[in-house]
Parts: sequence; structure tokens; C-alpha cells
Amino acid sequence: MTLEYWNTLANQTLLISSLLSGFSIAVVANLLVTDKSDKLMRIILKLATVSAGCFLVAVFAMTQILMITTPGGYIKNVTTADFFVPRVIGVLAFMVGLISLLTIIALSGWIKSKKTGMFTTIIGVVTLLLIFITMIRISI
Repeated sequence: MTLEYWNTLANQTLLISSLLSGFSIAVVANLLVTDKSDKLMRIILKLATVSAGCFLVAVFAMTQILMITTPGGYIKNVTTADFFVPRVIGVLAFMVGLISLLTIIALSGWIKSKKTGMFTTIIGVVTLLLIFITMIRISI
């Protein structure tokens, strides 16, 4: 892959991570002020915190890749090895954040009722599967 491609990919991942990080932080803030403190709420709060943290790590990892791959940047004669560590950390953090966020979605309905819990769990699993399908290249 070319450095231009990595630059564009990092830019898009940075945008998505920033939005999802903000959403996760908002969930954490809302859960911190709620009066309900049962086991499920504590699990959702922990997942929201993991999600927010992971998306923030992804933001900074992708920012590092952007800085390295921008033409005329501070590193001359850039190769993909120059951003291997932020690439691995960023992708892993993004994936853990995404799975945590989808788990929050899947668990959220169980706070209300069994029927709503089953619905949100199905939506969470289907969403995760569809995201994974769109992340791989399928030729038809």
C-alpha cells in the first residue's frame, strides 16, 4: 500500500474514532450520574470506559500515522515500517473499542426487559457481523 493510501486511511479512521470516542464518553458521563447501580449497569459503565479509552488511543495512533505519511512531514524517506507500531496499536484499539461499543448496545436492552434485551442483543450481533463483512473484501 502506498503512503498516500495510508494517509487517507488514517484520516478516515481518525474521523470515525473521534466520533465514536465522543459517543462513548457521553455514555460514560450519563452512566456516572444515574442513580441505578446494579451489576449490569456497572458492566455497561466499564465497557463504555474501555470503548472511550480505546477510541482515544486509536485517535492518537492515527494522528501519528497522518504526521508520518504527510508529504513534507518531519520524517524523510518514509516506509511502512516507520509507522508499524502506531498502526498495530491503532487497529487493535479501534477493534476493541468497536466490540466494546457493540456489546454496550447488545446489553442495554436488558436493563428494561427480557424482550428488549433479546432485541438489542440481536441488533448488536447483527451489526458486528455486518461490520466485519464490510471490512473484508468479498468478490461476487
